[in-house]
Amino acid sequence: MIETERLILRPWQESEAEILYKYASDPDIGPIAGWPPHTSPENSLEIIRTVFSAPETYAVVLKATGEPVGCCGIMFADSLHTADMKGGEAEIGYWIGKPYWGQGLIPEAVKALLARSFGELGLDTVWCGHYDGNAKSKRVCEKSGFKYHHTNKDVESPLGDKRTEHIYRMTKEDYHA
Repeated sequence: MIETERLILRPWQESEAEILYKYASDPDIGPIAGWPPHTSPENSLEIIRTVFSAPETYAVVLKATGEPVGCCGIMFADSLHTADMKGGEAEIGYWIGKPYWGQGLIPEAVKALLARSFGELGLDTVWCGHYDGNAKSKRVCEKSGFKYHHTNKDVESPLGDKRTEHIYRMTKEDYHA
């Protein structure tokens, strides 16, 4: 569990499938990040049991309400990720429900994941990326201190379409500067 000023980052619980479905079924959330909207609470439960059970994957929980409203995580070279990574590197991914857009919650969560990445996990480099047109994710990268690194064109997304992907990174030196 990781705690910030307004958030608790903790593992997803199977009992939260309905809440996850409420946010992850929104067609404005998943597709822009490359994944399909959830189709039912049962689909959300399956995602909790499979994708969200990966190490370092967290529900983004509002302290004020105790409700999970998004997800974030640290993905290593041996898991699903988009950056071309080596040992000692990871990628941070995130999303949040539309009612919580623009409140600085995901940058707050990413800041906590960066502290964990460079502190407890001892990583050398952390990557972050977004697809072309995802201005909100681009803003999170910038607000979190990532530096633009490169662009990949014609990348196949998990939805099977071709996209342009912008990749950012932060080194341990950048983080401590």
